[in-house]
Amino acid sequence: MARLIDLNCDMGEGFGAYKIGLDEEVIRFISSANVACGFHAGDPNVMYRTTLLARENGVAVGVHAGFPDLVGFGRRNMVLDPSEIRNDLIYQIGALQAFCKVHGFDLQHVKPHGALYNMATVDAVMAEAVAEGIAAVDRNLILFCLRGSELEKAARAKGLVVACEVFADRAFNPDGTLVSRSKPNAVIKDPEVAAKRAVRMVIEGKVTAINGEDIEVEADTMCVHGDNPAAIALVETIREEFKKAGIEVRPVHTFLEGVENRTTRKVT
Repeated sequence: MARLIDLNCDMGEGFGAYKIGLDEEVIRFISSANVACGFHAGDPNVMYRTTLLARENGVAVGVHAGFPDLVGFGRRNMVLDPSEIRNDLIYQIGALQAFCKVHGFDLQHVKPHGALYNMATVDAVMAEAVAEGIAAVDRNLILFCLRGSELEKAARAKGLVVACEVFADRAFNPDGTLVSRSKPNAVIKDPEVAAKRAVRMVIEGKVTAINGEDIEVEADTMCVHGDNPAAIALVETIREEFKKAGIEVRPVHTFLEGVENRTTRKVT
């Protein structure tokens, strides 16, 4: 029996006349797209085009929910009241749900972006606010987060389904969190290195942290970033190595336990 993994990528991160990422090229290799909803990136026109692109390629869609920080691309820490975080999640989910409805399919998941992801990973109050926002709109939405994080704990406490996420091209700290982008070697750019790490995370459930220590991870979904020229080679190499290792790439809703069927989404 083949091992299953979802391969997700952040998409729709342009804004107005500005295009960021290689969405059209990368989408051929992934199974889930995290779509920006106008807070850290994206706008209504970009959201429309990105959800249509996903439908045409049989790729599941999720909300890439960020801080209201276009200038900082959502990567700056912000201090918000928990009710603001909850309501910002509700707003972004509702917006993307509408575009998915227009194109005839259901929203699959929610993945916090940038600083919101990193802060809520370790902050229980923020994590609860994120989980509350998701639960208020649709308890069938899957939350993408790190194993053992405050986000995972808050989501499970709300009865939400969690997909534990790993990163093919990001370095890990010994505690399982991501190494800050401000530090050296935080982003892995060598496709061969990233692919070997990716296979090991799926097959063995382990990855080598930044200090050389092996740590345990749980991989339901794996993120690759599509915002640099090396992205195509990286994701293509990962898919090749997955095939050799008998790892099948599919949208996470098709194999994760506890998930209701998401409709009108063609799985290829």
